[in-house]
Amino acid sequence: MVDIRPFRAIRYTEKAGDPANLIAKPYDKIAFALQREYYEKSPYNYCRLILPVESNKYEAAQQRIQKWLSEGILSKDEEPAVFVSRQEFKLSGRVCTRTGLIAAMRLYSYGESTVFPHEVTYKEPKTDRLNMLRAVQKDLEPVFLIYSDPENVTVDFFAEATRAKPAVEVEDSFGVKHAIWRVTDPERLKFVQKAMANKRLVITDGHHRYESALAYRDEMRKKAKWTEDSAFNFQMCYMVPVQEEGLVVLPTHRLLTESKLTNDTLEALERFFTISDVAPTVEALDSFLKSHEKEHAFCVYDGSKAYSLLLKDEKSASELINAGCPKDACLLDVVVLRDVVFKHVMKVGELKMDEHILYAESTRSALEEVDSGQAKLAFLVNPVNPETVWQIAQKNWRLPEKSTDFYPKPVSGLTMMDISPEEIL
Repeated sequence: MVDIRPFRAIRYTEKAGDPANLIAKPYDKIAFALQREYYEKSPYNYCRLILPVESNKYEAAQQRIQKWLSEGILSKDEEPAVFVSRQEFKLSGRVCTRTGLIAAMRLYSYGESTVFPHEVTYKEPKTDRLNMLRAVQKDLEPVFLIYSDPENVTVDFFAEATRAKPAVEVEDSFGVKHAIWRVTDPERLKFVQKAMANKRLVITDGHHRYESALAYRDEMRKKAKWTEDSAFNFQMCYMVPVQEEGLVVLPTHRLLTESKLTNDTLEALERFFTISDVAPTVEALDSFLKSHEKEHAFCVYDGSKAYSLLLKDEKSASELINAGCPKDACLLDVVVLRDVVFKHVMKVGELKMDEHILYAESTRSALEEVDSGQAKLAFLVNPVNPETVWQIAQKNWRLPEKSTDFYPKPVSGLTMMDISPEEIL
């Protein structure tokens, strides 16, 4: 049973200024240049909490939160609430909307078959976020999960809630409009709690934060007196139905920093792929991938030339797959790329993130990384379908790291949840 609760959110007050100058991308999406941009926007920008520039960043975040609360920049709501959250954005010339629920969700270990991961995680980011939790004792950003709602029970709940005026409505610097609605009525809260009780949830974004929250919970249970209602047993989550039309997954392209595309490599790839020249432009590469989205298709760019790769034979590829799940189920593009292209053909060995392999959110940025010398090769892929992510995760199979990019990310800075020892939900 999924236990979700309303919580007394900590939010910006009018004293903080224009919300457009306060909100930020999730901490792991903030590069150095964007960090500087956020700092310049406002002395109260949320980046100063989730990714401070100071070397003692955890202490800096904790001190800022206390200072902003005492100054009235931040304020904790008197009444517990859940929030309906909506993003409106443009993609390929059309307007999309994605609506979900922000609530405190009880933390479940993966073995409880209630919350499922879909990607591999790393030790360093988990250590970083655990240190942040220890310092601030607040959930600063929601974990993003999906669930199934074929009867549209929660979808109808969202539609009713969003008829009212939103508590906050703001457009970010990337053109995405964000709005949240507070729901405090006891009957409506009971309704949505019941609607979510039998759900199974898959983490789409925030694996490291979720696993850090589990570790923090276990630490706190050893340190202090607690009950099942103690807030640190919960995580602030943003939950979206997998049937939502605006649930968009973008591809995450792979960039290799040390490997080169030699004639020998191309010959070896021809055993598995039909290889053709393609114009090294964003338009041509995107067009090829789009026209072959039902096949196992890739593009590779080396700074001067680009090639398209179409898998010839699934059977020969599946023999090389090492995905920890049935080969027919896990013959996904990102797995084929990792196990067939990188490991078998190119023999690249272990790829350390930010050292041997980089990731790009768009074809344009992937090409620019190669052109600038940051990487030697860009491998371009099609996105994974949200339904595929949902199905694979529930069978306790994990995709390679950075397999998905659910777009847009929930914005940071609209809600914060207190998980200090004395906080009860």
